Amino acid sequence: MKVEFVSPFVTATIKVLESELGRPISVEKGQLSIESSSYTGQDVTVLIGVIGRVQGIVMYGMSERTAKNIISEMLGQRIVVFDEMGESAIAELGNVITGIASADLEKAGYPSTLAPPTVITGRGVVISTIDIKRLQIPLITDFGEIEIGIALREKR
Repeated sequence: MKVEFVSPFVTATIKVLESELGRPISVEKGQLSIESSSYTGQDVTVLIGVIGRVQGIVMYGMSERTAKNIISEMLGQRIVVFDEMGESAIAELGNVITGIASADLEKAGYPSTLAPPTVITGRGVVISTIDIKRLQIPLITDFGEIEIGIALREKR
């Protein structure tokens, strides 16, 4: 996987979180890994399909606690239950992040189109990226860990 497919998503994640939360946040990158597993490892996963000169999927996974922490900060009130409103907020967050990253990919010569976000709740759900390995990038934030899974390749 090309590095120019990865950097836009990390940069966009930090930029969008800071913008949505209205303040700088502390972000530390964890250990990168390549996954061939088809299982989700987080409680909440936002999945967005990418097609164009770059194709595949991008996933943003987090614990339910992290999702509620982010939503609580965004809304300025404590969220106790991860419900439809929470799903919608996290889906939109993933959509905005991927949209900004997609614009950066287009500037680098890789125009793409995004599918609407899908929110998957529960660990161990099978999501196959067929023959595309997935780069897992953990970001440790003030709100908990967000794991970006990038399974993209150039269109053949």
